[in-house]
Amino acid sequence: MKATVLYSGGKDSTYALHKAVEAGHQVAVLSTIIPLYKYSMLYHKPSFNVVQAQAYSLNIPLESIGVYDEKLELYALRNLLRRVRDKYGVKILVTGAIASNYQRTRFKAIADELGLELYTPLWGRDPRSYLEELLDYGVRFLVTSITSMGIPLDILGREITMSDVERLVKLAEKYGFNPSFEGGDAETIVVDSPLFRYKLVITGEKSIVSEFEGYFEPLRIKLVEKNLLL
Repeated sequence: MKATVLYSGGKDSTYALHKAVEAGHQVAVLSTIIPLYKYSMLYHKPSFNVVQAQAYSLNIPLESIGVYDEKLELYALRNLLRRVRDKYGVKILVTGAIASNYQRTRFKAIADELGLELYTPLWGRDPRSYLEELLDYGVRFLVTSITSMGIPLDILGREITMSDVERLVKLAEKYGFNPSFEGGDAETIVVDSPLFRYKLVITGEKSIVSEFEGYFEPLRIKLVEKNLLL
């Protein structure tokens, strides 16, 4: 059946997309919500230019909607999903939710209302094994924001490695954050994955707000054919 992925451009929604394709679903369109305020309990805040580049690399159409007020988050999601359901004939909503019942219950309610099946292939994953699985699978991602004590600011703006996973797991035991960043402790941008036709080469600027808060702003995105990287 045709599906849409609630897509932020981060590691979880990208891996959920891959899992949906593996399960035999046709991902007809990416659906992106763009909160136009700093913090959202429901959505990650994507860089629209990055998501456009990712959609091009994936060769999947992109539909998006901005939301100006946290009180309108579900209203925006309902409108976007109704649009893609009617325009592309999708029957399934794919999300990258792992452990947030706050997200899953709200997505399920909207999906049920619109007659869509909710597919959450990452639900309940163990954080450490999940991160290792991501890297083994070929999902490459940068950290773009950190908002939790204990996550090292030196990982901002660079690609995460297996040694970083080991480090994050140890720090998570000490500080109590989720090493897979569920709950918004940090956010990510995927720069490559098996379904990407091009790798994203991103340059930008880092800003450190405090000892536990920092951001990486993508300023330039270059799409590079993978065969040129061999």
